[in-house]
Amino acid sequence: MEHRKTWIRLLRIALPACLASLGATSWAASQLPEAAREAVERFLKVQTAGLPGKATVTFNPSSGTLPPCNDFEAFMPTGASPWGRVSIGLRCRGEKPWSRFVSAQVAVHGTYYVAARTIEPGEALAAADVIERSGDLTALPRSVVTEASALRGVTSAQRIAAGAPLRKEQMRSMLVIQQGQTVQVIAQGAGFTVTTEGKAMTRAEAGATVQAKTRDGRLVSGIADEDGTIRLAQ
Repeated sequence: MEHRKTWIRLLRIALPACLASLGATSWAASQLPEAAREAVERFLKVQTAGLPGKATVTFNPSSGTLPPCNDFEAFMPTGASPWGRVSIGLRCRGEKPWSRFVSAQVAVHGTYYVAARTIEPGEALAAADVIERSGDLTALPRSVVTEASALRGVTSAQRIAAGAPLRKEQMRSMLVIQQGQTVQVIAQGAGFTVTTEGKAMTRAEAGATVQAKTRDGRLVSGIADEDGTIRLAQ
């Protein structure tokens, strides 16, 4: 009984101090000036423009406050990328310049693809073999497939479990044209399509550039299609 009373007295002393400490941390994080937040958000908007999804930034709680400043400039360390947990630099360009770093979380909400079934090595992927998902891409492997076009004309380079996110290194382009093979060469333009036969000069994977010699001896260059035809570059 006496032991229990001792614990209660300790909690009454320690708990308020702990809560005060937590409150101070949250309070300090909320003191990031609005101008500083806007500078970071403007900077990240530019940095994330080419990412495969919509980026949002959340500032992490931190201790301490920033010195006064009327002119903020945001930056990132060399080699850093706006992905996941990051340190964003803030530089004051006022009369008394200084630099500090704030911690933030950059989430990128976008589309990615997972295996609809277990895919064995060497299997060609079809539309029915993949499922589209959406979520925070920063929580997934950086090489996750985010575009359906990356899954056309490919085979699996390894076993992929059902439901697993598809990664670029798991894909291998299919060989669709063999060297010396007779192929259809297609030229398309505004309102016309011309098809002729040719002989492939090299082997090629789907989407690769390949040369062919036509029946009249002309050497042409085009893109190897999934069906084994060559489409001339326009």
